[in-house]
Amino acid sequence: MPQLVIETRGLRKVFRHRGRSRVAVRDLDLAVPAGGVHGFLGPNGSGKTTTIRMLLGLSRATSGRMALFGEEVPRRLPQVMPQVGAVVESPKFSPNFTGRQNLLLLSRSIGVPDSQVDEALATVSLSGRDGDRYKGYSLGMKQRLAIAATLLKQPQLLILDEPTNGLDPAGIREIRDTIRDLAGAGVTVLLSSHILAEVQQVCDSATIIGHGRTLASGPVEDLLGASTAHRVRLADPDAGARVLTAAGHVVRREDGLLLVDGDDPAAITRCLADAGHYLAELAPVRQDLEAVFLELTRGEAMGHGPDLGAGPLESPEAGTGLEGALR
Repeated sequence: MPQLVIETRGLRKVFRHRGRSRVAVRDLDLAVPAGGVHGFLGPNGSGKTTTIRMLLGLSRATSGRMALFGEEVPRRLPQVMPQVGAVVESPKFSPNFTGRQNLLLLSRSIGVPDSQVDEALATVSLSGRDGDRYKGYSLGMKQRLAIAATLLKQPQLLILDEPTNGLDPAGIREIRDTIRDLAGAGVTVLLSSHILAEVQQVCDSATIIGHGRTLASGPVEDLLGASTAHRVRLADPDAGARVLTAAGHVVRREDGLLLVDGDDPAAITRCLADAGHYLAELAPVRQDLEAVFLELTRGEAMGHGPDLGAGPLESPEAGTGLEGALR
């Protein structure tokens, strides 16, 4: 069984507001194996950030068990935090300082040699812009500098909470490339996001949650499952569609192509060839993570009423910036 760098069992968080209770995390089981990128996926308000804050000791769990690198947290958090970097919510840097100056301030505050600033800047591809003032950075550059800050202590686990929020396509690609590079260097990355199609491009495994509870978890390939349709390109798609439909296949049109339901490509090929139609393209079509998520959440209630008597309650905490990153 692979080593788990993050594990929760029956994790639960209840907030109280004006005498009423709200369950933000509902008996959540999360298992993140060592190595690669693990997506922590769900819509806004599904409990992702609350779970991350509990793991980092920024919020108290109502009940359940949490462990990082096999060590119980929050009790053993001081022992494991040197191995953990995190970017939670908006990073806080001095706007009039350069990127390098901001990192030097952080590195010296935690006793890290200046040489690691150079390494961190190179890892996030900011070496050429480290002399620019932070206030002139694009949003994507600011996010990459926040990641660089977490890398100063060379963590084995990096937790990123919605790192592509508000970014344009170029910024999203930059963050994606940075995450891939980190995973390739041996860092385990927990990537929290509600943008399922984007995350699919970078994650090795994933946990999908809804209303604070686990809906599915495992390797991305397993979550996507086998192909349930094939994309067909023909010289005469109209005639091909009639032949396939007459043979009992369910056929849909999409941008001049045919989408044929079923997982047997040989049957599609044989049916068309017997009628004198020859394939220019035949490729499996697999559902994406967004489709998987919609299927998992179909029929679920849109919300939950008050859950009273669940244990100790507390109010939501304020934002943390980089509080969890450099402990």
